[in-house]
Amino acid sequence: MSDVRAAQRGPAPRGADSFLRMWRELLPVGREAGAAGYRRYAWSEADAACRAWFQGEAEARGFTYEVDRNGNQWAWLGNPADGDVVVTGSHLDSVPDGGAFDGPLGVVSAFAALDELRARGSALRRPVGIVNFGDEEGARFGLACVGSRLAAGQLTPEAARELRDADGVSLPKAMERAGYDPDAIGPDLERLSRIGAFVELHIEQGRALDLSGDPVGVASAIWPHGRWRFDFHGEANHAGTTRLEDRHDPMLTFANAVLAARKKARLAGALATFGKVAVEPNGVNAIPSLVRGWLDSRAADEETLAAVVEEIECAATERGHRDGVGVTVTRESFTPVVEFEHALRDHVAKLLGRPVPVLPTGAGHDAGILSASVPTAMLFVRNPTGVSHSPAEVAAEDDCLAGVTALADVLEGLACP
Repeated sequence: MSDVRAAQRGPAPRGADSFLRMWRELLPVGREAGAAGYRRYAWSEADAACRAWFQGEAEARGFTYEVDRNGNQWAWLGNPADGDVVVTGSHLDSVPDGGAFDGPLGVVSAFAALDELRARGSALRRPVGIVNFGDEEGARFGLACVGSRLAAGQLTPEAARELRDADGVSLPKAMERAGYDPDAIGPDLERLSRIGAFVELHIEQGRALDLSGDPVGVASAIWPHGRWRFDFHGEANHAGTTRLEDRHDPMLTFANAVLAARKKARLAGALATFGKVAVEPNGVNAIPSLVRGWLDSRAADEETLAAVVEEIECAATERGHRDGVGVTVTRESFTPVVEFEHALRDHVAKLLGRPVPVLPTGAGHDAGILSASVPTAMLFVRNPTGVSHSPAEVAAEDDCLAGVTALADVLEGLACP
């Protein structure tokens, strides 16, 4: 038996007080001068500062702190070796110029929720853990959820070691520079086997809660989604001397693919976005030899997703024939549909004490990766703008604190039966 009060150091702050303090302290980290939003990339200086913050919060509370073989950070209250652990948390990294809430809200709320349980005098009868999964966004190496994928065995060490950032730096080299051992990466199934439930709190990436008027909701499922790299191979030439009819311009083919993606997704009720592009030789007065675009696509079911991507590829290939441009497509990542375990999902909703919306999401999360290994659930906090992966992402203070209370209620119900 583990008692949450045993690790208490002095008077216990309420969850609201500790949340506001932690939020203020973490807010400046990764906000570069002149940047629109946050740049907390994996294994960077900003990432190191976030990790130091996490370690400091864990140790200040007397929690047991450790880093696993894949660089994921863990804080334990009670002995995880006892098994049936209740874990919460999220990630601290960001997309390029991302908002403040995506990821950090879940980690800060996790610490604050345990502070709330201390203040209540709740006695935990199961161990509890908080986790910060590394490289969830995939902003640096192009693959999302690297930390949780490695831990769950969904990404092999060999494939991980081949990942490169835009400067050609490999994942192992980046880890090594940050002071971690890249030779240790790999499945962490023993650790995951100790987890009885994982509950991730996250800002909603949409406006469903704003439209329903609810500060908190529960996730039902995550749409299947993936990333595909489209390479458009043309012929470099002079922009000022080459006749239009003599060109093999891959930019034209790429532009047509962007429009096709929008049309095919709209007709199928899906989502498809070319959000990243690289051009060679990337000169103002040069026709490109290569345009490389990355497609992110999501749909309510895997059949629809496969059909949409195939239609986009066919449209790109057909246009490429007309432009004299070669088109190759490589699937770089794929996550199947995630149906959160109904029993845990319904129990979590019941623990909130009042009816709340149960809604699907098109965004991927570490909870979705772990769902194949452990029972998982998610809480969403209202986002009135519906904007995510942008500085316009926002949540009201009252809603954030409602999320802390909701997470505390869930942890208390799961760990204090």
